[in-house]
Amino acid sequence: MEMYIETNEAHLNSDMSVEAVDTDKNAEKIDKNKKYFTCDICDQKFYQKQLLEKHSHSHMKEKPCSSALHNKEISHENNLNHRTLSKEKPYSCDVCGKVFSLERNLFKHYPIHADEKPFSCDVCGKKYRLKSELKVHYKIHTNERPFSCNVCHKAFTWKCNLIRHFQTHTNEKPFSCDVCHKAFFRKANLNEHLRTHTNEKPYSCDICSKNFSRRDKLQMHQEFHTEEKTFNCDVCHKEFSRKVYLKKHFRTHTMSENPFSCDMCGKSFILKCYLKRHFLVHTGEKPFSCEICNKNFSRKDKLKAHFRIHTKETNFSCDVKKFSES
Repeated sequence: MEMYIETNEAHLNSDMSVEAVDTDKNAEKIDKNKKYFTCDICDQKFYQKQLLEKHSHSHMKEKPCSSALHNKEISHENNLNHRTLSKEKPYSCDVCGKVFSLERNLFKHYPIHADEKPFSCDVCGKKYRLKSELKVHYKIHTNERPFSCNVCHKAFTWKCNLIRHFQTHTNEKPFSCDVCHKAFFRKANLNEHLRTHTNEKPYSCDICSKNFSRRDKLQMHQEFHTEEKTFNCDVCHKEFSRKVYLKKHFRTHTMSENPFSCDMCGKSFILKCYLKRHFLVHTGEKPFSCEICNKNFSRKDKLKAHFRIHTKETNFSCDVKKFSES
């Protein structure tokens, strides 16, 4: 979307941009008060003299500039003039229905709906600002995966995910850190990594205001506050806090063999994530750290169990304080 806006605005005269915006707000006033420059040949009207001069070249046998880019620019400006003079408004907001003559004005209008999410998914209840965003989300429930990898045949819902996945086969890491030169598959991963150097923590918990450098760390932290398990397994009735955990668990009921085996000890697992978690036993790595005492754990569930110790201690000290004050 951003590339499209920049491409179109590159053809626009800066003065014309002002005129187009003003026209969108006060079309009737401009029709009555503005001075038009009229073409002597086709009677087409223009708000600016230089646009009329450019338009006049379209009637000449010898054009001063024969490049395709110049012709496209004239055609684009003529279309803008025709649209503003005729009050044609083909671009409409899919949130409130307001219409605009220029697409860029529609994009400028969208931010006023930033806090509104009128479109909700009838499957999971998640809400979105735009109807187009809801359509994109809905493919998750339909399990539609039209894009497949020609190397390993893994299928994806989105083309961008396929492109990103394909880099794992080529080992291409085009995004490198200017500080430590570590390379990444995705620019988003590089941006997250850069925060380790800047100590930036843009993700804040709306319950305790604690800040985090990564979104997934914030989500993991918020589970300590809620501990809600709203997703139930239909087979064994085990409860989960997130739908993605339920999906992973459900595969344990549908798969009859363990396809993922450890290269070091030969132990096999039904899910790849279980194999990765098991492999930490051999490496001794403990990636999950307690935010209060900095104790490290190899598994997330062990960190959660440990965290309850601090929660109970906090509640106890609070009760003592209340007792001493009474």
